[in-house]
Amino acid sequence: MNTRLSKSDTSPLARTAIYLTFFICGLVLAAWVSRIPAIKQHLGLSDGELGLVLVSAPVGLVLAIPLTGGLIARWGSRPVLVQAALGNCAALPLLALAPNGWTLAPALFAFGFANAAMDISMNAQAVEAEKRLARPIMSSFHALFSLGGLVGAGLGGTAAAIGMAPLPFFVCTALASGLLLLWAGRHLLEARPVAGGPRFVWPRGIPLGLGLIAFCAGLGEGAVADWSAVFMQQEIGSSEAVAALAFSAFSVAMVVGRLSGDALIHRLGPVALARAGGLLAATGFLTTLLTNRAEIALLGFVLVGLGYCTMFPLVFSAAGRVPGVQPGVGLAAVATPGYLGFLAGPPTIGLIAEAASLRASFAVLAGLAVAITLLAGLLQAEK
Repeated sequence: MNTRLSKSDTSPLARTAIYLTFFICGLVLAAWVSRIPAIKQHLGLSDGELGLVLVSAPVGLVLAIPLTGGLIARWGSRPVLVQAALGNCAALPLLALAPNGWTLAPALFAFGFANAAMDISMNAQAVEAEKRLARPIMSSFHALFSLGGLVGAGLGGTAAAIGMAPLPFFVCTALASGLLLLWAGRHLLEARPVAGGPRFVWPRGIPLGLGLIAFCAGLGEGAVADWSAVFMQQEIGSSEAVAALAFSAFSVAMVVGRLSGDALIHRLGPVALARAGGLLAATGFLTTLLTNRAEIALLGFVLVGLGYCTMFPLVFSAAGRVPGVQPGVGLAAVATPGYLGFLAGPPTIGLIAEAASLRASFAVLAGLAVAITLLAGLLQAEK
């Protein structure tokens, strides 16, 4: 795949702009997630009603991914990213303006759609930057996404603590993020795809294998996000405060691991790092399910975070190098099963726990982490 390159391809300013988009994507998403309880209470939704409404966001996400890949193939990632990012910010206040669940659902659909479009297009920018620099850099971009998530959650928690309603919090977050994105949009990489090539590909061959790696990692991440605290309370007997530390430990490990991920990829190579990461994640899950001590279980979640931290960066980098497939299209092909895995993780764990036990569910996650090591050879960089 050939592209026409601009004169300032690898400038630090361009990389800063891409870093900023990753940070804001994570921040805006976490800002919404942190205020879900307040929105639920304000609208008077039951648990079941909220669950049904929340489905709208992943529906928008799944529909946006292949469409975004096609748009990037036609117009390039820069204009798609700018429009999607601004749309993501604009959709955030709508979530607090909805007067009931019926109106919250389409607002969530728009939010999920824009967030997914932003995610795919910013990863296409990261793939382009990595190609032009000719060295690993994808992991550091994803570290900024994770860091943005931590900051967004922290700001949301602070806003809730001081009694700030969701609407003013969302408006402030959207305005500040939008202004930063307007600056970033002027400095993003310009890469106009050459005419020709598919606008969409079904995952098969190498993309299918990469998609399976993303699915296994996404399912594990989603399971930890929704079930780690429950596991700590139900299986370990931890207090609510200690149980909440499980996801925090996992998240911090993800950020730290991603910050050092590029250096590890350069030193070990993508295949060896993915195999080590899969084994580390499996070890972490086994550690949690084989202990009854909270501190050891928390260590297990740290190991899981360190194991998973580079999986999506590695897969996205590889997807951008698939021969004969434009990067945006390749990213869409492997991102779809990855995000489906993330969405499927929580209900899958619940079903297995209902049929067997929560510890059995974590044993399945350990097995999927081992499966990553078997597929890791597909991550080998094209020569």
